[in-house]
Amino acid sequence: MERGFDYLLALQMGGGAAVTGRAEADPELAFVLLRLAEDIVWPVTAVDEEADPCADSFALDEVGCVLLSALRDWARDSPTTAVPGIARSIIRFTVNVIPDPDHADTTNTLEAMRDERLVLAHAVHSAPDAHR
Repeated sequence: MERGFDYLLALQMGGGAAVTGRAEADPELAFVLLRLAEDIVWPVTAVDEEADPCADSFALDEVGCVLLSALRDWARDSPTTAVPGIARSIIRFTVNVIPDPDHADTTNTLEAMRDERLVLAHAVHSAPDAHR
C-alpha cells in the first residue's frame, strides 16, 4: 500500500519524470495500484445499503464497476504500461469525485488517505489474531 501511495504522490507532485522506471523496477506495482483504486473507488461509487436507492445511485455504482473492470483488464494485459494510467485514474478520481474540503490540494487528500489506510493496516496487523 505504501508503495502505491508513494508512486501516486511522486506522480502528483513531480509528474511523469518523477516516476520514470518505477513500473519496470517493481513488476507488482500495477496490482498494488489496482488494489488502491478498488479501495478508493468502490466505497464512493457502490450503492449505499442504508440510503434510499435511486437511479443515480445505481448509475454511479455501475460507473465504478466499469472503471475498476477496465483498470483490472489493463493491469492484467499490460502491467508496466498500466501503472501510470491507473495512477492517473486514481488522481483524477480523487480530484473530480472526492474532493476533500479540509485538503484543497489533491496531494494533501492523497496523503490523508494514505495515513488513514496506514492506521487501519497497522491495527489489523497488530490485532491479537493477526498472525495465526
